[in-house]
Amino acid sequence: MEKEKQQKTEVQKEQNQEIEDYGQVTLEEGEHRIRLLNIIGEIEGHECLASNAKTTKYEHVIPQLAALEGSPSEEGLLVLINTVGGDVESGLAIAEMIASLSKPTVSLVLGGSHSIGVPLAVSADYSFIVPTGTMMIHPVRMTGLIIGVPQTFDYFQKIQARISDFITTHSTISGERLSKLMLETGELTKDVGSVLVGGQAVKEGLINEIGGIAQAFKKLRTLIEEK
Repeated sequence: MEKEKQQKTEVQKEQNQEIEDYGQVTLEEGEHRIRLLNIIGEIEGHECLASNAKTTKYEHVIPQLAALEGSPSEEGLLVLINTVGGDVESGLAIAEMIASLSKPTVSLVLGGSHSIGVPLAVSADYSFIVPTGTMMIHPVRMTGLIIGVPQTFDYFQKIQARISDFITTHSTISGERLSKLMLETGELTKDVGSVLVGGQAVKEGLINEIGGIAQAFKKLRTLIEEK
């Protein structure tokens, strides 16, 4: 009895460490083992962000997703999202990994899924958003030195096309409508773009359904059982 108690304590410690280090943990959901991935704060790219910033590091997430694909015991992935966006390349890399998993995946937008968070939200097999959750859609932004030559603008367009193509491929929104939302001038102060709240994201075809954690777990269980 004491040995069993010790083992449970050790397992709990390992889970707590996984959450602290990587924002991930494996959950025993009834008969199913589900990998939970938490995408929060800013998506960190090739450069480290400030130590006081909440970040999701792609070098942590990508190996864990690869491990999930190769794990015979874990049957599905639940992605919880509350992000302001961040590095385009890293965000797209994570989204492509999620989209290419052979195991059932469900995403849930909590506080927000802004900018490059939009591809992350739509990358799952099925997506939910809470009623107060938001999604901010805007054109790609760049920081640092920008050279004012035609090649720079061509590069911008290629990056934007990659993001838009991914979103339209993994959701039901049309490219034309997505472009219109991105270039909206009447919503964001000193910027272009749109903010979709809860049901608006569903209506536009970005997200499948309004729901919370209970609905997300239920859908993931269904997908696992169907598979």
